[in-house]
Amino acid sequence: MPQAKGRIFIITGMSGAGKSQALKSFEDLGFYCVDNLPIALIPSFAAMVQSRRYLKNVALGIDIREGRFFKDFVRTLDNLGKLGLEYRVVFLDASDAVLMQRFSETRHRHPLGKNIAAAVKEERRILCELKARANKVIDTSKLTLGELKETLSGMLELKRTAEMKLSVISFGYKYGIPLDADIVMDVRFLPNPYYVPSLRARTGLDAPIGRYLRSKPGFRSFMKGYTEQIKALLPLYVKEGKSYLTIAIGCTGGRHRSVYIAGELAKKLAAGGFSVSEYHRDIRK
Repeated sequence: MPQAKGRIFIITGMSGAGKSQALKSFEDLGFYCVDNLPIALIPSFAAMVQSRRYLKNVALGIDIREGRFFKDFVRTLDNLGKLGLEYRVVFLDASDAVLMQRFSETRHRHPLGKNIAAAVKEERRILCELKARANKVIDTSKLTLGELKETLSGMLELKRTAEMKLSVISFGYKYGIPLDADIVMDVRFLPNPYYVPSLRARTGLDAPIGRYLRSKPGFRSFMKGYTEQIKALLPLYVKEGKSYLTIAIGCTGGRHRSVYIAGELAKKLAAGGFSVSEYHRDIRK
């Protein structure tokens, strides 16, 4: 067999078992993901993976709900092996009770279009051979989204240490809170350099603003405590499967206090080994 030139994970399984969440986890782990790719298109897509160096890791979401498609799918898998592509079939499952509960909670219609209990039973019958063919079966009955991602990450033998990327944004409340913020800190309690004539035209990127804020009582203890609080929270976000976190720091206009605090926080987090980007949204307004 030729040496493998790419890696394909085929994600399938019971409806409601978490295929969409699994694909999102693969995407967060750096995979190129395609959902609901028709079986007939898998060979041509695989050939593209083989020919393009930047498509090394791919995850495909595949639904097989009719028995007549199973033989086509098996034949397709055999052809992938002949192409020299490494592939693994990951089958997501959950107990009937959990699947029925999930459909009831989301009020989604089961793809087979029957009452939920009958549909789950029928789908399990249809997919039993596919489950037996899978390289990995994951029972998601008791898994949180973070635990599912951890399971997939462990299966891929990937390290999570550098997985989370942080974005620290400064903003002005008068222009609105960033819609993508996960954590928001209001620093309007700090003295406002805007009311110091010699500092009004400056921004938080200028040294005089930093000196002014650092000279105020309680500032250093606040900065230390807030940084430690953020550092303590990050492992909890990682555990829940978060791969990108946006921390927004706000003051009135977004030019002085928030800019300086955001810059200092970004530097301290970067020094702690995190991947950090810094953006001052309203500094020029």
